[in-house]
Amino acid sequence: MSWLSKIRDFLTRRETVISGGGPKAIEKQLAMGKLTARQRITAILDPDSFYEYDLFVEHRCADFGMDKKALAGDGVVTGTGTIMGYPVCIFAQDFTVAGGSLGLAHARKITKIMDHAMKLGIPLIGINDSGGARIQEGVNSLAGYGEIFYRNTLASGVIPQISVILGPCAGGAVYSPALTDFVFVVEGISKMFITGPEVIKTVLGEEISMEDLGGARVQTEISGNAHFYADSELECFEQIKKLVTFIPWNNRKKADPYPPKPPKPGHDVEKIIPSEPNRPYDVRDVVRAVCDDSDFFEVQKHWAANIVVGFARMHGQTIGVVANQPLVLAGVLDVDSSDKAARFIRFCDAFNIPLVTFVDLPGYLPGVDQEHAGVIRHGAKVLYSYSEATVPKITVILRKAYGGGYIAMCSRHLGADFVFAWPSAEIAVMGPEGAANIIFRAEIQGAPDPNAMRREKVAEYTEKFANPYIAAANGHIDAVILPAETRDFLIHAMEISAQKAESRPSKKHGVPPF
Repeated sequence: MSWLSKIRDFLTRRETVISGGGPKAIEKQLAMGKLTARQRITAILDPDSFYEYDLFVEHRCADFGMDKKALAGDGVVTGTGTIMGYPVCIFAQDFTVAGGSLGLAHARKITKIMDHAMKLGIPLIGINDSGGARIQEGVNSLAGYGEIFYRNTLASGVIPQISVILGPCAGGAVYSPALTDFVFVVEGISKMFITGPEVIKTVLGEEISMEDLGGARVQTEISGNAHFYADSELECFEQIKKLVTFIPWNNRKKADPYPPKPPKPGHDVEKIIPSEPNRPYDVRDVVRAVCDDSDFFEVQKHWAANIVVGFARMHGQTIGVVANQPLVLAGVLDVDSSDKAARFIRFCDAFNIPLVTFVDLPGYLPGVDQEHAGVIRHGAKVLYSYSEATVPKITVILRKAYGGGYIAMCSRHLGADFVFAWPSAEIAVMGPEGAANIIFRAEIQGAPDPNAMRREKVAEYTEKFANPYIAAANGHIDAVILPAETRDFLIHAMEISAQKAESRPSKKHGVPPF
C-alpha cells in the first residue's frame, strides 16, 4: 500500500469512528435534546485544545454475535485538553454507540485516562451517558466497573474528580459519580438510580417515572447526590468552567490566585443582621459583603439549605466557606446538613483550601425523627472533619452559637486558628429563655407573677451570657470585631497562616463516623 493510500485509509478509519453510531443515532441523540459525546467535550474545553486518545480501541467479546459487531471507539471518547488554560483529562460516554454501554475495553479506556490524570496531577472530568453494563460481556462488564471504582478511590483527595450526568446512569454505574468530588446534573436529561422503574413496579407494584425516581431535581434537592443543577447542558458546562478556576490541579498545589478585588458596592455588611435576635437573614449576603467581587460559588445549593457551603476568594486567594443559614430551620445542624458540611470541609482540607466559617445557629435539631435518623453519628462528622483539617481555619461568630453547635462549627476547641466574634454574638450552652427556665425554675414558679419573673431572669441571663465577652475573657475568641472589620481581619488571618504547618499523630488513617 502506497503512502498516499495509507493516509486515505487512516482518514477513512478515523472518520468512521468519529461518526459514532452513525447519522441516524446522532439524529436521535440530538432529538432528545442531548449533544453528542464529542460536542460535549469541545463545549467544555478551550477551543482547539482537545487531543483524543485510544480512538481505535475495540471490544474483544466473541459471544452473542459481538465478534462481528464493530463499535466505534467502543462507545467512549477519551483525551486531554484545557479549561481556561487549566489542563484536564476527560472522557465522555457515547450513547449513539450501543447506548454507551460499558464493556471491558470501554472501561479500560476510562481507567487509562484516569491513570493519566493521576500520573500528571490534573483534574479528571467524566461525562456519563450510558445504558449500563454491556450484557453480552457478562462479568467482564462488572470487572470494568470495579476497576473504575478502585481508581476513583485511589484518586480521591489526590486530584479533583468531576462527574457530569448527561443521560442515564443506572445500577452499579452510579457508584463512580458517587465516589467523585462533584456531580453535575441537567434538568430533563440526567437520570441516576440503582433500580429502574420497571424493577420497582415488578417487585413493589409501584409505578414511578424515571424523572421522579432519579431526575436532576431529585438528586439535587432530595438525595443530595448531585452538587450542581442546570437547566441546559451549556449552562452546566459554564458551571464546570467556573468550578475549575477555584480549585487546584492536585493536592500538592494551591488554587491559582486571582487579582484581588473589593466587594461590589451595595453589599453593606453592617446592615445585614437584624437587631431582633430571632429574625432570619440570608447568610450569603454576609459572604458576598466580605469576599472578592462579592463572587460566591455555592455548592449543593438546593439540598440541606440550613447550611451553606461553597467557594469564594479573599484578596485573590480561594477559600472554602461554611455558614449556617438562619433563613432555613434557624441554621440548625441536622443529619443532612452535617453530611453536607463534613464532606465539603474534607474536600477543602485535601486540596489546601483555607476554611472560613460563619456561625449563627441554636444547636443541633432536636426531635425523634432526627435521633432515629442518627443525628449523633452524622453530627459527629462535622466535629471529625473540622478537627482533622490542617488547612488554615478561621471562624466568625455572627450571632447565635449555642451548645454543641458552638463547638461543632469550628470553635477554638476543634483547632480553629482564629476565632472572631461580632458584638451581636451570643455564646452559651443554650438560648436565654431555655436556660432561664432551667436555672431559675424554682424562683419563677414561686414568684407572685411567674411571667414577670421569667422575663427578669431571661434578661439577667442574656446580659451575662448572650454576648461574646465571657468567651473572649477566657481566650476562646481572639477578637471581638465590628462587622465592617471582618474582611480586613480575614485577609490578615489568611496571610499570616499561609505557611501553617501542623503535625498529627502517626497513623494509617482515622476512622470517621461514616
